[in-house]
Amino acid sequence: MSPLQITLGAISILIGVPAWAGFVLAVRRMVRTIRLGQPAPDRWRPFGPRLATVIKEFAAHTRMVKFRTVGWAHWLVMVGFLIGFVTVFQAQGQIFDPMFTWPWIGHTRFYHLLDELLGLGTIVGGLVLITIRQLNHPRRPARLSRFSGSNFLAAYFVEAVVVVEGISMVGVKALVVAYTGEHDAISDFVSMQIAKVVPASASAVSVFAFFKLMAALVWVVVVSRNIDWGVAWHRFAAFFNIYFKREKDGGVALGAAKPMMSNGKALDMENVDVDTDILGVGKFEDFSWKDILDVTTCTECGRCQSQCPAWNTGKPLSPKLLIMSLRDHGYAKAPYLLAGGRTDTGGDEVGLVDADGKPDEPALAKISADARAEAERPLVSGEDMNGIIDPEVLWSCTTCGACVEQCPVDIEHVDHIIDMRRYQVLIESEFPSELAGLFKNLENKGNPWGQNAKDRINWISELDFDIPVFQQDADSFDGYEYLFWVGCAGAYEDRAKKTTKAVAELLATAGVKFMVLGQGETCTGDSARRAGNEFLFQQLAQQNIEMLNEVFDGVPQARKKIVVTCAHCFNTLNNEYPQVGGTYEVVHHTQLLNRLVRAKKLVPVSPVTEKVTYHDPCYLGRHNKVYNAPRELMEGAGAVLTEMPRHGERSMCCGAGGARMWMEENLGKRINIDRVDEALSTLDGGNSAAMIATGCPFCRVMLTDGVTARKDSGEIGQAVEVVDVAQLMLQSIEKLAPETLSANLTVIQTPKAAPEPEVIAEAAPAAPAAKPTGGGLGMKGAAKAPGGGLGMKGGAKAPGAKPAAAPAAPAESAAPAAESAAPATESAAPSVESAATETKPTLPAKGLAMKSGFKRPGVKAPGAAAPAAPAAEPAAAPAVESSSSATTSAAEAPSPAAKVPAAEASAEGNGTAAAPPAAKPGGLGFKSGTKAPGRKS
Repeated sequence: MSPLQITLGAISILIGVPAWAGFVLAVRRMVRTIRLGQPAPDRWRPFGPRLATVIKEFAAHTRMVKFRTVGWAHWLVMVGFLIGFVTVFQAQGQIFDPMFTWPWIGHTRFYHLLDELLGLGTIVGGLVLITIRQLNHPRRPARLSRFSGSNFLAAYFVEAVVVVEGISMVGVKALVVAYTGEHDAISDFVSMQIAKVVPASASAVSVFAFFKLMAALVWVVVVSRNIDWGVAWHRFAAFFNIYFKREKDGGVALGAAKPMMSNGKALDMENVDVDTDILGVGKFEDFSWKDILDVTTCTECGRCQSQCPAWNTGKPLSPKLLIMSLRDHGYAKAPYLLAGGRTDTGGDEVGLVDADGKPDEPALAKISADARAEAERPLVSGEDMNGIIDPEVLWSCTTCGACVEQCPVDIEHVDHIIDMRRYQVLIESEFPSELAGLFKNLENKGNPWGQNAKDRINWISELDFDIPVFQQDADSFDGYEYLFWVGCAGAYEDRAKKTTKAVAELLATAGVKFMVLGQGETCTGDSARRAGNEFLFQQLAQQNIEMLNEVFDGVPQARKKIVVTCAHCFNTLNNEYPQVGGTYEVVHHTQLLNRLVRAKKLVPVSPVTEKVTYHDPCYLGRHNKVYNAPRELMEGAGAVLTEMPRHGERSMCCGAGGARMWMEENLGKRINIDRVDEALSTLDGGNSAAMIATGCPFCRVMLTDGVTARKDSGEIGQAVEVVDVAQLMLQSIEKLAPETLSANLTVIQTPKAAPEPEVIAEAAPAAPAAKPTGGGLGMKGAAKAPGGGLGMKGGAKAPGAKPAAAPAAPAESAAPAAESAAPATESAAPSVESAATETKPTLPAKGLAMKSGFKRPGVKAPGAAAPAAPAAEPAAAPAVESSSSATTSAAEAPSPAAKVPAAEASAEGNGTAAAPPAAKPGGLGFKSGTKAPGRKS
C-alpha cells in the first residue's frame, strides 16, 4: 500500500464519517418534521397489497412511463443510483487496494456485467434528463414549461452528480481492467475498450476511486443541509409515499374525497367536538403526517403543472408550486414546532408559555428568528398578510384530478386543497361570494339552482309516455330493476333535461324497469363537499340515504341498483356515500346503455353521420376510470369518433368541477373556451355538421356555453352541437310508440294487505300528537333539512307534471296508518278488496295519509311536533289529496290541496268495478272542511 493510497484513504474516511453522520441527522430532522402532522391510522394496512404496489411502481415504473422518454431515462438513473451505491462503497476499498472487490460475487461475470450496465445506463439516462430539462426550460414562454418555478440549482447539482457517478463507475472499472489485464468481452464490452487508452497503474485506480467516492460524499453533504430539496430526497421518500398512499388497492387518490379527519378519526355531525377537533387545515401542523410526507417527496418535475387546466389557462394555481410552497413553509417553521411552539386560532402563543400562561420569552429566544417569523405567517391569505397560499390559488382548482393522475410519486394534491378549503369555509367563513348562494340554495332548496322540489318532475310532462315515480306511481321497488337518479341538472337545467329524457326513452325502449324519486331526490352534495362545506354535504347525504333506504327497504343488496346521468352524482353515490352509510350499486348511463347494446336490447338502425369528438368528463374518466363505455356506445351508434389531442386520462377539464360551476372565472382564459377551441380544432373548425359528445351535464353546460361564445364571435363552430352520448344512441334507433314505452315500464305490484280496522264505538277526540321521529312535515325547527320542504307527495303530480293515466286501485281504508307522527287516535273505515288481478303497476299515494307499513316521505325531524288532527271522515266522503310545495322556506305557504273526483279513481280496475274509494283526509289528514295549519282560508 503506497503512501498515496494511505493518504487518500485516510482523507476519505475523515470526510465520509461526518458526511454520513450528517445524513443520518438530516433524516432524523425530516422524520421528526413529518411526525408533527396529525395521525393517519388508515395508512399502514394491509401490508401485503401496499408492499406489492411499491414493488410494481418501482420495478415497472408504472407512473413514469406515461411520459415515454422520461420514463425509461429515469428508470436507468434510478437503478443506477440505488444499485450504484454498491460500487460507491466498493470504491472505498479500491482506494487502499485497487484489486478490492466484494466477496463471493465480485469476481462473477454477472457482477461485472451489472457494473458495466449501471454505469452506462446512468450516463445515458442522466444526459437524456438534462436534455429534456433544457428543451423544456422556462425561458420563453415560462408558463408552457413544466419546470417553471422548480429549483434549478438543486436539479442541476443532482443531475451533474448522477452523470459524474456514471462516468466514475465506468472509469474505475476500465482502470482496473487496464491494471490487471483481465477482461471479458461480454461483461466488459465498453470498459475493455477504454482500458486500451488509460494508464495501467495502481495509483490511477486509487485516485479515480477517490474521485468517485468524493463525488458521492459531496452529494451526501449538500443534500443533508437541504432537506427541502425534493429533487434529491424523493429518491428515498418516494418508496414510503407510495406505500402509504390513500388507496389500499394501489389506485391513485381520486374518486371519493378524503374524509375530514381530526386526531385520527373521521368527523361527522355526530362525533365532532368543536373544542378539540380540527376542522380542515388552517396551519401546517393541521396536515396529517402523510400530507407532510407528500410535500417532502415532491420532485418538482412539474408533470402535475403541465396537466393542470387552471395553470394552462393563466390562473395562479400550479399544483407543483402549491406543494412546494407548503413544503418550504413547513420545513422553515419546523424548528419552532419541534421546540414546542403552538398558537391558537387567534394567533396567541399557547405552546411555549410559562406558569402564568404568558409566552416563555427565554424559550422562544432559542428559536431562530426565521422560524419564528415563518410561524406567524397565515397558511391561506393574500399578499397583504404574507400568506403561504393565496386564496386565488386555492379556489382556482377544479379538482379534476389531472395532477394526482400524473404525479409519479403519488402526491395527493386534491386532498390537500379540499382540506384547506374546509378550514376556510367552516372556521374562517372566507370563500368566494358566489358560493354563499350555492350553500343557501343547497340548504334551503336541496339543489344549486334554488328551484322548488315539486319542479323536479316537470321533465316528465315533456315526454309522451309514463315514467313511474316512487310513492306516486309505485309504492315500493318490487318489480323494478333500477332507480333512475335524475340529478339536479337533469331535472332543472334545460340542456341536461335532454339527456334525462333520452336516457329514459332508451331504457324504456330496452324494456328496463326503472322508477324515479321525483320530489324525494335532493342534491348529492358533490359541489358542497369540494367547496369545503363538509357538514352540508353530510346533511344532504344523510337525507338522500334515508330516502334511498326507504326505496330499497327489504331489497337484497345485490338489487339496490341506481343509474345516473351526472358524472358527479355517479362519483358521489358510488364512492362517497359508503363513507356515510349508503352502499348501492351505481352505474353511469353510458355503462348501462352500452350493456344494453351488447345484449341486443338496443339495436341501432340509422348510424350517426356527423363527425363526432368526445370530451371525457373528469369525474367519469379520471376519477372512476370509465373511458371505454361511452366510446363503445358511440361506436355502436355508428358514429366515427375523432379524438382530441388531450383525451382519456389526459383529458382537459371543462372547468365545472370543484364547485367552479358556480363561480365566475376572472383570471386568464376561460377553461371551457380553451377546451372548446381544442374540440373545434379537432372538428376542422366546426363549420360543417359535427358534434361534441360528452357524458356529464356539467360538461355539457360548460361546452355549450363555450361553443355559443365561439359562434357569437362569428368565426368558427357554426355547425357544431354539444350532445350527450345517449342522444347519439337515441338518434340511431327505431322509435317505439308511446303506448309501447309506457307498457315496457309497467310493473304489476302486489298490494300490501291493509291492517284490520279497529272498531270504535264512538269517535274519540284527537289526542295531542307524540313527538315525531320521522316523516310528517320533515321539518327541523331553525335548522331545516336542505331541500326537504314539506316532503309531501300527493296522488296528484306537482304543478307542471304530465297527468298520469288514472290507475285502478282497490278501495282502502280512509284513515292513515298510525305512525309516530300521526294523531293518537283515528277512526278507521273497512277496506274493500277487488277480486281481479291488478293491471296497473301502481297504487296511488294519498298525500301523507299512506297505508300502514309505508314510511312517509321527507326527512326525519327529531324535535318537531306533529299537529293534532281530528278523526277521519266516514268512508263516503270525497277524497282529497295534498300537493306539497316542497320548499323549506318558512315564508312559502303550502300549495292548495288538489281535489281528485271520486270518479277518476273508480275506473278500469282489477277486472271489476271497484267500490267507491274511502274518503281521504284533506290536506294533512284533517276532516273535510277543517282548515289545515298554515293554509289560507
